[in-house]
Amino acid sequence: MSMCFKERAGIRWGHSLYFASSHIKQQAVHQAGISSTRSKMSHGRGALIVLEGVDKAGKTTQCKKLVNALIESGRPAEIMRFPDRTTQIGQLINAYLEKKSNLEDHVVHLLFSANRWELEPLMRKKLEQGISLVVDRYAFSGVAFTSAKPGFSLEWCMKPDVGLPKPDLVLFLQLHPLDAAQRGQYGSERYESSDFQKVVLQRFEQLMKDKSLNWQVINAAKSIEDLHAEIKSHSETAITVAEFQPIGKLWK
Repeated sequence: MSMCFKERAGIRWGHSLYFASSHIKQQAVHQAGISSTRSKMSHGRGALIVLEGVDKAGKTTQCKKLVNALIESGRPAEIMRFPDRTTQIGQLINAYLEKKSNLEDHVVHLLFSANRWELEPLMRKKLEQGISLVVDRYAFSGVAFTSAKPGFSLEWCMKPDVGLPKPDLVLFLQLHPLDAAQRGQYGSERYESSDFQKVVLQRFEQLMKDKSLNWQVINAAKSIEDLHAEIKSHSETAITVAEFQPIGKLWK
């Protein structure tokens, strides 16, 4: 009887240890989940900041200056550029833009959109990690440039990009196409003609009527440093506002 009692007691003790251990693990997993959530919430997400404008408005220069300034101030930031010419789709686009190949206009438009979609998972991942993305051209350029061609409506051009990450700030660098034409290397790529750029500018003006987006129009004829200061100010505000908001979906 003594041995049976000891065996039963041992079994009960073993069961107690098992359940206690399971409970501790469950508590640990629960606490880890809470800690992980708090950690994500503590840094918030990054902001999606887009620079748009006609060709040679200074977007690339200002994107680089903004990213450097944000990093120096302790804010994680990276630059992205569309089209991204490093991907297979981007290489097709690059050959077209450099006038090395010809493509039907509908095909070109869908390639530009596909180039943005192939990088959508990476964009979303970086934003969720708290990295702000400064983007040199986005879906708005795709829509403005294609709809500037005969036979294309804004509505048709917008459809392929519906659902992409929605920018928290769109900075439009305003520069008259004739002034842009005076800047270096103008005309080396397809679409770089003053007449066509005038129509592109009109399409951008139509897109800017969308009040669901945070458009800010900036005079790109300013000095590089004055332009940078204004862009940086708008961007810092957008980063603060976006920090604990969900990532939106473009044109939805």
